[in-house]
Amino acid sequence: MFGNRGHMQEIIRRLKKAYPRARTELNFETPFELLAATILSAQATDLSVNRATEKLFKKYRSVKDFDAAPIEELEKGVSGINFYHNKARNIKRCAAIILERHGGKVPDSMAALVELPGVARKTANIVLSNAYGKNEGIAVDTHVKRLSQRLGLTKKTDPNKIEAELMAITPQSEWANISHMLILHGRRVCAARAPKHKECVLYGICPSNNI
Repeated sequence: MFGNRGHMQEIIRRLKKAYPRARTELNFETPFELLAATILSAQATDLSVNRATEKLFKKYRSVKDFDAAPIEELEKGVSGINFYHNKARNIKRCAAIILERHGGKVPDSMAALVELPGVARKTANIVLSNAYGKNEGIAVDTHVKRLSQRLGLTKKTDPNKIEAELMAITPQSEWANISHMLILHGRRVCAARAPKHKECVLYGICPSNNI
């Protein structure tokens, strides 16, 4: 039966063999760098984000640097990324709020993170798990959404509802890991238009294997 704990446990077991060192592919050194990179990554590839942040993070080393940076310079630094105007403004506003309300430290709670501009649960989950080692939820991006539906783990379309259903059948210790593994599998094997069935470690337990 699909969509239950047993099914999820088998998915996790197989994906761990395929991706034993699954982690975010965004480059960062500090929690704020991860926050900025994750904001930039919405509807953009990690590769394009990493290209932009390689120079950006050398120029702006701290939360104070981002807060003090002229918005025109920030926008120019990320101009190759989709929706860069709004993303640059959100990063700058995040820096100001973090300095004002959190003493310059990126908050380490879901409640505080989702109050920041441009930060919803997906971004907050990525920051919490990768910067602070906290599993408070499961980051649901387009890959996680697609694979969760194909694997029969959910019929929902809303990311928050998908997250809730995945959390209900996944051990909390695996919340960050399952997101990383599904994202990697979605990028490398289970593509939206042409899934590579012959390379898929989940093919035999996937209810959508006749796509």
